[in-house]
Amino acid sequence: MKQKLSITIDRKTIKLIEESIKDGLFRNKSHVVEFSLNKILKERKQNA
Repeated sequence: MKQKLSITIDRKTIKLIEESIKDGLFRNKSHVVEFSLNKILKERKQNA
């Protein structure tokens, strides 16, 4: 089950996120955040 999370991101990053969505790389902002966090956490686990 997914849970709602509130985050604060600078405008420059939001613009990059919105461009990625417009280009079709991600479905929405939540998809960008979830994908990115999963990638970082997976890499961190592999390097531990």
